[in-house]
Amino acid sequence: MTSLRVRVGILGLALCASLTSFSAPATARSGSAAPPTVEEERLDRAVPQEILRRSGFDTVAPGFARQLERARSYAQAARIVVREGSALWERAVERAQGRGPAGGDLSRDDDRPLYWARLGMTREVRGWEPEFALDGDRRAALLALLERSSRGQDDIGHPRGKGVKRVLLTGFDPFTLDRDIRISNPSGATALALDGTVIRTPDGPVRVETAMFPVRWGDFADGMVERTLRPQLPKVDLFTTVSQGRVGRFDIERTNGAWRGGTGDNLNTGTPGPVPVADPASQPQWTSTTLPYDKIVAAGTGRFPVYDNTSVTEIPAGGTAPVIRPEGPTPGSVARSGGGGNYLSNEIAYRATLLRDRLGLGSLPGGHVHTPVLEFGAGNTTEVTDPVFVRNRLDIIAQVRAMVAVAAGEVRR
Repeated sequence: MTSLRVRVGILGLALCASLTSFSAPATARSGSAAPPTVEEERLDRAVPQEILRRSGFDTVAPGFARQLERARSYAQAARIVVREGSALWERAVERAQGRGPAGGDLSRDDDRPLYWARLGMTREVRGWEPEFALDGDRRAALLALLERSSRGQDDIGHPRGKGVKRVLLTGFDPFTLDRDIRISNPSGATALALDGTVIRTPDGPVRVETAMFPVRWGDFADGMVERTLRPQLPKVDLFTTVSQGRVGRFDIERTNGAWRGGTGDNLNTGTPGPVPVADPASQPQWTSTTLPYDKIVAAGTGRFPVYDNTSVTEIPAGGTAPVIRPEGPTPGSVARSGGGGNYLSNEIAYRATLLRDRLGLGSLPGGHVHTPVLEFGAGNTTEVTDPVFVRNRLDIIAQVRAMVAVAAGEVRR
């Protein structure tokens, strides 16, 4: 799997880079370095450094920086970025799935080493001043390559042929880090734990491929979700986007809304408005899940209760004020919150299901699952981990896996 991903990523990159590469005389630095982002600045706090140290991922960014310094052209830099980004994703997946060294005493199911190590790498690219011309656009292109490769977005490879059901699952980075920088996101941990795995069910094997997404409005507006999912949805039997939701419960979100509330993201930015998509004139206010929510809710998948969440917030036809509708939207209404709210979890669900419909795949089972909030043990307000925290995350991962098995069991080919 490693060699395939790296081979595909580098071949695609080499084609792209060959169209634009050039080398300037090694006489002066490029001078286009950018300051770290708000997200990257959090790296210098004690908690991220402890997480990196206790997982062995503290060596990732320094090693990457050394590789970058060897680049003598943009094309070479691009190859390094893809190679090292892919290696980070694979290292995180292998650690989560119990392969290779743990690198420290932090539990293997932890998604945070990947998040903080990636930020260390993006900060290196942002501040790098090579001895060849590197303008702002090309630096941004390198950052985009790093994001894509280190999130598994170019590592989705479902098997061909009959006999195996193919599932695509997505997770998110940690968020609300200014409230508690120790935050872990169980959806991201689930993505790492399930990537490339096979779930054995009475109806046959189910192959799961996963990818991770940032908690940043700008990346979604730039089409990251559609670029990742468009080539994959026609190939799969089921897809689900996953994010962290409410305390103590899972929710299958019945309806997704075409509105972003604008709550601050991991860059502390956000502006309310319609979800920006291609061809907004044909954009529906609502999209719906096609997951077998009734079967998932009824199945005994784990210790957390699972709900079919039908509630939305709308502006009714002819109205001006938002109204909560527990049973779903009414005809002609304007979206203000889907079942999953109006943050990026709702938006990824809306984008994925809208893409499903626009591709003519309306019968493809797909939708959004909200996991319980991942909580620390009682009284833990300072430690980066504890036994309750780990048990909760492991139980959430196991329950998502069981929910996928139930949903896939309903797929008829």
